Amino acid sequence: QVQLVESGGGLEQAGGSLRLGCNPSRDILSFKVTGWYRECPSKERELVAIISKRGTTVYGDSVKGRFTIDRDVAKNVVYLQMNSLEPEDTAVYFCYAAAANVGDEYWGQGTQVTVSS
Repeated sequence: QVQLVESGGGLEQAGGSLRLGCNPSRDILSFKVTGWYRECPSKERELVAIISKRGTTVYGDSVKGRFTIDRDVAKNVVYLQMNSLEPEDTAVYFCYAAAANVGDEYWGQGTQVTVSS
């Protein structure tokens, strides 16, 4: 069973920055895509950012221009750099990884990000 170990998160003021990390127990390049989703109590889980095996990135509309996803292949970590944080970014952030085979996908346990106004 693949595990996705998340790090980072916490409490930050509006306008500040945080960085999340995700370390899969399997080579990140074995996945078709890796990335981040988030979930607020009153909303469905939504895409934050994903990066493909080839390095193509996709961002959710609400974070474009503020968040950046990248990876360190040597360290086997996918990062989410979050800048210009807003209270609306408050959510539980989940790391996600999916391989090419249907159903071969995994979720992290989630890490809380709270942005105060």
